Amino acid sequence: MISVNNVSLVYSSKKLFEDVNLKFSKGNCYGIIGANGAGKSTFLKILSGEIDATSGDVILEKGKRLSVLAQDHYKFDDQNILNTVISGYDELHAVIKSREELYAKEDFTEEDGYLSAELEEKFADLNGWEAEADILKVLAGLHTEETDLTKLMADVSASDKVKILLARALYGNPDVLLLDEPTNHLDFYAIKWLEKFLIDYDSTVIVVSHDRHFLNNVCTHIVDIDFLKAQLYVGNYDFWRESSELMQRMMNDNNKKKEERIKELENFISRFSANASKSKQATSRKKTLDKIELDDIKPSSRRYPYIQLDVSRDIGNDVISCKNLSKVSTDGATQFANISFNINGEDRVAFISRDDAAVTALFEIISGKDEPTSGEFKMGGTVDMSYFPRENGEYFDGHSEDLVNWLQQYCIVDSTEGYVRGFLGKMLFSGDEVFKSVDRLSGGEKMRMMFSKLMLAQANTLIMDQPTNHLDLESIQSVNESLEKYEGCLLLSSHDMNIVSTVCNKIIEITPNGAYEFNGTFEEFLANENAQEKIKELYND
Repeated sequence: MISVNNVSLVYSSKKLFEDVNLKFSKGNCYGIIGANGAGKSTFLKILSGEIDATSGDVILEKGKRLSVLAQDHYKFDDQNILNTVISGYDELHAVIKSREELYAKEDFTEEDGYLSAELEEKFADLNGWEAEADILKVLAGLHTEETDLTKLMADVSASDKVKILLARALYGNPDVLLLDEPTNHLDFYAIKWLEKFLIDYDSTVIVVSHDRHFLNNVCTHIVDIDFLKAQLYVGNYDFWRESSELMQRMMNDNNKKKEERIKELENFISRFSANASKSKQATSRKKTLDKIELDDIKPSSRRYPYIQLDVSRDIGNDVISCKNLSKVSTDGATQFANISFNINGEDRVAFISRDDAAVTALFEIISGKDEPTSGEFKMGGTVDMSYFPRENGEYFDGHSEDLVNWLQQYCIVDSTEGYVRGFLGKMLFSGDEVFKSVDRLSGGEKMRMMFSKLMLAQANTLIMDQPTNHLDLESIQSVNESLEKYEGCLLLSSHDMNIVSTVCNKIIEITPNGAYEFNGTFEEFLANENAQEKIKELYND
């Protein structure tokens, strides 16, 4: 369907990859992974033709249509929703424009009549008559609130704008679909619909994502950009990660016989292959997995940070009690109203909402950074709380101290340089890196510093607002594992379905008209029809 031949990309100061040779076939979904800065998004731009490779070729099979998820959320603000979505289907969009220009002519000639007949035939062949119905179906699946396709994009909410741009990429069943972080800013319901759409999709999908649950559900193959190469592997993200780690242990283990590690790896491949039966795509995936040889698997060069969230003080049963809590923003908008719930020491709660800002507003009230408009909340006497905010600029902007001095101010037990550098080392800061000014850190590095700060706190109650933002897959995996092991009470807001599914035992959905509390796993919550109906009532759907 689309092939990459000897592609290299070299910037003046950095080489991203060289001599990449890959073939992306119909019916498969390829997940592109790699460390931050490895060139994942850049690789997609080369495939789409947005940028040119330094050398090599990208060849799209003749007559095939390629569609790309647009990243500029303001590019189509002067267009309505209908035109925005259809503009992603170049051929249909061109036919529509030609029809409009032709029918706007004052002098309609016989030749125009023949042209009109041709355009109408093309319009029908491209399912133009069904366009509006098809677009509304996709938008409904993505849980947008928009049904007026004549509405200008400039007047659409930020969350719905993201979904409309995704609909633009999906519309018309392109032969090759390129998606860069398609789950960003999507709610869980929209992600679930997108997963099913891609599982059933019989063309070629190439996706960059930091969402492991998404990669595991939709991908038949993984392309790992590492060592300046792009290596293709059969299977989803978990298969790539676990097999890569097994191979690394086999290479590093001098005490065990190589044959024992080989047997372990072969057994792992066999188990994964036998379990690959959850989707239509899995049938072909299983056939290919059965043919995997050990030489096909290579260890990754990437490192995982080590996050250990200890608790220095036992927590009692009563943690937080909220009664009729409401918050009205400075612009007069109600973020939530009459929120009531109780949290005990064993609760690990996922807070979700159609409006992420509502959850952030609630967290800032509970953490003491803000006051409610009305209502009250009470904290248990044994609660030792630490807050991990969504926006961390206040901790870094305008601060010129190095990493060691910055972290020392948060030390409780020991503030010696050796002790602090140990925590920095766990978060992959080593050598002279620790003397860099904190205001020069990247988004991902700042997040890792915030986790170093969190580890020092040893709090028995954590409030965490989108803790995986800006993190690479390795760091997200470490966050997931640390939260699974954490023995305190957790209040969490996250778009990472894998974390929410494996960590949380209670779900609280925040709406403008109250909260809905569900005891159980996130998967049980999504599948519970009674819960979903009550939530719709709270949103006045």
